[in-house]
Amino acid sequence: MRTTLTLDPDVADRARAGAAKLGKPLKEVINAALRIGLDQVLDPMAAKPYRTDPRPLGLRRGLSYDNVTELLVRGEGEDHP
Repeated sequence: MRTTLTLDPDVADRARAGAAKLGKPLKEVINAALRIGLDQVLDPMAAKPYRTDPRPLGLRRGLSYDNVTELLVRGEGEDHP
């Protein structure tokens, strides 16, 4: 199939350089790159689910929920509004 395609300058430069390096026609290099790229775009790899392991946090030794004001002062500082 014959079609007109406008390439960005950086892409065209890379394609020409690749064709020269491989000693292959520009058409062949672009077709190979499009095949690889289209496979990745149309059928992307599934993202690996993000997972963290929970751990108990609790309060540090010597602190208590009975005095919330003290906890706020320690956490945010004396001058925090």
